[in-house]
Amino acid sequence: MSANIDVLIRGARIVDGSGNPWFSGDVAIAGERIARIAPPGSIPSETAREVVQAEGMVVCPGFIDIQSHSIVPLMVDGRCLSKITQGVTTEIMGEGWTPAPVGGRNLDELHHTPYADLSEWREKATGWTRFRYWLEAMVKEGVSPNVGSFLGGGTLRQYGRGMDMGKSDARQLETMRQVMAEAMEDGAFGVSYALIYPPDSFADTDEIVEICKVVAQYGGVYITHVRSEADTLLEALDEAIEIGERSGAAVEVYHLKAIGKRNWHKMPAVLARINEARALGIDITADQYPYVGSGTGLTSVFPPWAFEGGKFYENLRDPEMRAKYREAALNPTSDWEPMADLCTPYGVMPVGLEKPENKQYAGKRLTEIADMRGQHWVDAALDLLESEGQRIGTIYFTITEDNMAPQLQQPWNKISTDAGGMDPAWAKAHGPVHPRAYGTYPRVLGKYVREDKALTLEDAVRKMSGAVADRLSLRDRGTLRAGNYADVVIFDPETVSDRATFEDPHQLSVGIRDVWVNGGRVLKDGEHTGAMPGQFVTGPGKR
Repeated sequence: MSANIDVLIRGARIVDGSGNPWFSGDVAIAGERIARIAPPGSIPSETAREVVQAEGMVVCPGFIDIQSHSIVPLMVDGRCLSKITQGVTTEIMGEGWTPAPVGGRNLDELHHTPYADLSEWREKATGWTRFRYWLEAMVKEGVSPNVGSFLGGGTLRQYGRGMDMGKSDARQLETMRQVMAEAMEDGAFGVSYALIYPPDSFADTDEIVEICKVVAQYGGVYITHVRSEADTLLEALDEAIEIGERSGAAVEVYHLKAIGKRNWHKMPAVLARINEARALGIDITADQYPYVGSGTGLTSVFPPWAFEGGKFYENLRDPEMRAKYREAALNPTSDWEPMADLCTPYGVMPVGLEKPENKQYAGKRLTEIADMRGQHWVDAALDLLESEGQRIGTIYFTITEDNMAPQLQQPWNKISTDAGGMDPAWAKAHGPVHPRAYGTYPRVLGKYVREDKALTLEDAVRKMSGAVADRLSLRDRGTLRAGNYADVVIFDPETVSDRATFEDPHQLSVGIRDVWVNGGRVLKDGEHTGAMPGQFVTGPGKR
């Protein structure tokens, strides 16, 4: 009998990504697709080129990260090691920023990337005048995971009106609507606004509604870092619901959380508000990462208006402007999210310092850095930002563990990393990072499923695969079904675990044994194979 199956996985518990109970069975892969899901032993071994024994293991769909920041890391290293070793087979990017489309007033953004040695990509990027071009370039270069993206709302606004504050006029808005429509037809899943960061924060509700009307016409999603996750969290959530209701677009809330001790008690009301909206027929869902520390730039110590016109770093050399920034950080108003105020300067941990003279401060608390420098913490932050000339990736300890399980247990909530994929071999040189880049999915499976029993195995896998695929209208991924693409993971439910910590983050997770992407094996016995079978995955508006 000739072999017509490339891989036959035998002996595992199948968790198919739908939320249904696990069952015993075999999984057959032929080419890029799943050929059969069959009762144990019913497919003869001689019909397969390779038989993979998986007794005691779980086989499930590959995980889909709806909030990946792998845009630049994939340009550095297409293997995406820290994600593949978590079982991630699809990276969905685009929070606030995308490197395309290039045009209008956003050309300067090409020069703002976290790594210096990307001249080849920057040269290519000047030609990315359509949204799809950068994703097609990634796949052509070679990537292990599948890649897709939302259109960054910040990129869209910069295209139409640069870094200017204020209301967009009819001409600017029409430009943005046209670019949005082209991106949807190029395969964008929708539009992403990160509403605490400029220029996204400069867009008012009406402007976002008009953009989302275009998204809705193509069946896409409005995905958002809401305007506040702190003192005005409920009001920010109401804005997201209003945008969905007025535009007709589905709504996804990035990394749902209540930050700052004074806001932790609001989470039950947040969950109730989302459930109430859903009961009224508003399509709103969310995702989260399983950590008590959040991550953004040290620049978030200062108000969004400081970035008007793109002159923040230039203004740091102006004593008068410096004084204004200092006053704003020390006495914040209620119309922005003052991160140092929410977690105290001790809860601020800068990690993304790049200049040799500043690397000594990476991973230390801002109060400790200030003591080392003999400065007030605000002055230390201002000086470091001026020295670095970039946002300085920073961890803020703002979240309570008490809210973690109640959020995870909501049927509409999913898992995401809010991080890029990297390899400790090169990433260590850039300093510490948030451990979610290495540990998100194994942490959920190890801590919240196996140890805390806050989730069933089946529901956790659904929140990482099938639920995300459904949200993105990826009808042939996210579940183990005959005919679907063979994005497949084998893991040990007894040992799967994260190893990365805030103090020592560059550690790969353990327990994910084998991973296939589009039928190509990218992880074998825990080791990356070097294969690059990733494809460009597209949203429902693709023409």
